[in-house]
Parts: sequence; C-alpha cells; structure tokens
Amino acid sequence: MLKDDRFFPAEPITRSIASRLYAEVKDLSLVCPHGHTDPSWFSKNELFPNPAQLLIVPDHYILRMLVSQGITLSALGVAPSDGIPHETNGRKIWRVFSEHYHLFRSTPVRVWMDHTLSTLFDVQERPSAENSDTVYDAISTCLQSDAYRPRALFERFNIEVLATTDGCNDTLDDHKLIKGSDWNGKVIPTYRPDSVIDPDYEGFHENIIELGSLTGEDVSSWNGYLNAHRARRSYFKANGATATDHGHPSARTEDFSTSECEALYARILAGDSTPEENEVFRGQMLTEMAGMSIEDGLVMQLHPGSLRNHHQGIFKAFGRDKGFDIPQSADYVSNLRPLLNRHGMDPSLSLILFTLDETVYSRELAPLAAVYPSLKLGPAWWFHDSPAGMMRYREQVTETAGFYNTAGFNDDTRAFPSIPARHDLARRIDCAFLAHQVAEHYLEEDEAAEIAIDLSYGLAKRAYNL
Repeated sequence: MLKDDRFFPAEPITRSIASRLYAEVKDLSLVCPHGHTDPSWFSKNELFPNPAQLLIVPDHYILRMLVSQGITLSALGVAPSDGIPHETNGRKIWRVFSEHYHLFRSTPVRVWMDHTLSTLFDVQERPSAENSDTVYDAISTCLQSDAYRPRALFERFNIEVLATTDGCNDTLDDHKLIKGSDWNGKVIPTYRPDSVIDPDYEGFHENIIELGSLTGEDVSSWNGYLNAHRARRSYFKANGATATDHGHPSARTEDFSTSECEALYARILAGDSTPEENEVFRGQMLTEMAGMSIEDGLVMQLHPGSLRNHHQGIFKAFGRDKGFDIPQSADYVSNLRPLLNRHGMDPSLSLILFTLDETVYSRELAPLAAVYPSLKLGPAWWFHDSPAGMMRYREQVTETAGFYNTAGFNDDTRAFPSIPARHDLARRIDCAFLAHQVAEHYLEEDEAAEIAIDLSYGLAKRAYNL
C-alpha cells in the first residue's frame, strides 16, 4: 500500500511543510516535453497486448537488472535480430519478473512499479512467485477494457502534452494521423538527427542518402547537407515539434571555417575518417544545430555522456536500448566553449543540458547555466532519475543556478504507464527539498509554493515553448 507521505522528510515539522507544498502541485497537468513513447500507440489506439509487453519488455531499467542476475534477454521476451526463438508467453515473462521483484528494492523501478500497480491496476500487494498469476490476470483483465487504451490512459494521466523522440528521416505518419483524428490529445514529435550526424551510427551513409532523397537536396555537398537538415527541421516543426534532441557520446563542440567543414565532410562521406575526425564532425554539427535553432526557434537538447551499447554482442543480437548503455565522465566547460563562443550569448538559442556525470553539477553545469542566457539545465537524468538522484541535483545546482535556470521535469521514458509515477516522484522530492528550505528559513512558504508549481509545470512549458 502506498503511503501518503512517502519520500517526505522524516522530521515532523518539515514533513508537514512538504505535505502542504505537495497539495499545491499533486493534481497539476503533466507536461511531458521529452520521452520515448511510441506515437503509433496513440494513432492506432489499440489495446495493449499483455502485462509483460506493456510493463517489462520495453523497459530497459527492468531488463538490465534482471540480466545482471543471469537472466537472458530472450527469456524476457526481447526478440533477437537473427530470428533465434525467444519467449513470447507473457505470463511466463511476468513470472520471471515477479520471482525477482526483490532485486528492485530501493531502486526507482520499485518506486515506479509500486505506484503503477497500485494506482492504475489496483494491485495492492508486491509481485511475487506466489501471486504472479493472480496479478497477471488482474492486469490482463484491465487491459481488455477500453478504459486502458492508450488515448484513455493519456487522458486519465492528465497529460497536457507529450513529446516523442523521432529519427530525422521519420515520415511522422503517426503524428499526422493523431492530428487528423477526432481525438484532442496533444502528442508532438522531436527532431533527433543522430543517425545522420554520427558517422559511427549504424547505416550512417545510407541514412544520409535517404535524407537527401526526402529533401531533394544534394547531400554530397556540405551546403546541401546543411540545407537538408533545415528542410527536415522545418517539416518537423510544421508537424508540431518544438525541440531537437542530440544523444552524443560527449559534449564536444567545434567551430570550423566553411572550407574546413567541407573538407571534413568529404572525408566522412568517403569513409576515410578517423575516430577523432568522427568526434570532431559530431562536435561541429552541434554548433551547426545551435545556429539552426536560432534560425527556426526549435529548443535544443543535449544528452551526452553515455557509452552506448557497451556489449557489442548484445547490440548485434538485440539492437539498441537494451540496458547496456553506461555513463562516462563528461567535460562541459571546455567542450561547449566553441559553441558558446559562437552562439551562447544569443537569447534566441535555448540549449537544455543533461548529464550522467554528477560530478559536474556544481563545478560546471550550474555555473554555465548561471551566466549564459542560452543555457538551461535539464533535470536529473536516466541513472539519476531517482529519489536520491533528484535530491542531489537540487542540492548541487540551486545555490549557483537557482531554480529558474532549470527546465523543470521530464520523464524521458519508454514505459508509458510509469509517466504519472515519475512525475509524482519528482514533485514529492522537489517539495521535500523546498520544505527544508522553508524550515531552515531560506524561503517563505508562499515562495516555496510558487516554486513548486513552476518546477512541476511552469518551467517545462516555458523552456520547451509548449
């Protein structure tokens, strides 16, 4: 059973302040400006297939913990690319998860799953080997109801707007179907050009050829390649996008001359580039994307610092996003300097920074956001999207960057049913932080209430132009 005062401070006076602040924000609409849900869920509005396919198979947080204990991805229902048989029985997959639910104690998965099971499916007991079939059947019964179709859940979750993340060559057909339907839910795309910016991305050269085909631009030339990006950005914007997203290995940026860019791009296309030149190219393209954001007004998000697909065998067999992405150290001060020297003082640019390296919060990111008008800090991300991680974020960035150089909360999830749980957790942790500030007389309670509303709702709307 969920406790009403979960994640609030244990000290009674501070806990009561947190409870009052939370009452101001708990029912606010959810603004979801960045995530990885599938737009086809909302265009087709079909019933979700079964509990395992909804809650287990697509969630890399769950997959990685179970794999760490020797359970194979195939046993968890993840299909290998080579056609080798994998588990398709949802009940069996759910049983594996239930038998190992104890592994998630004190992790954010436990927080989200407890919230989802209790509030969405009225399951009031922890999953276990003993109750696996009973819980599975209860969820399955719910999923057969029209009240659990994607659009109905979108409305039940009180989502005001939800942004998906879409490859730059995506047709956005699902977004067009949503927009052309009689449903009023707001689901918008986000421009993610990694597949045609990162020379190490699988199918990179074929992706660039497709980019040229879609835009009618001569992508064999540097200028044509840039114009192809402009065309696709315009297409995304016409279909509702307000932001771009960039998932680079590092935050490195460059600011080369046109002739240097032309020569580098030629080597990239010829396949003659070195790993260092590939990194330089990615860095130059971040600066180019920033310039285009000034032109077209799309907010720019940078998610660096993950060594993706750490195990090449898993990547070859199962593809991306299966839990084998590992954080690595990041340098923002030196790496962002070329971009910021070029564009950082232009208030037309809105660049939202994320990190998986918590050591840079107070040393680098907060000071950068506290002076450059173009920068805002994204919330605690990925591995740090947790009660302790969110609190560390507030403690380390607030003294230097304040609250209003941050971009509010986004859930960044593929697991659609966990969205309310993630927002609720963020609101509770922010209220706990603010309660300490009130109790220790940094803030008055009326100020803290205003801040809580902004952190939960207002900042994200403003940061992403929603």
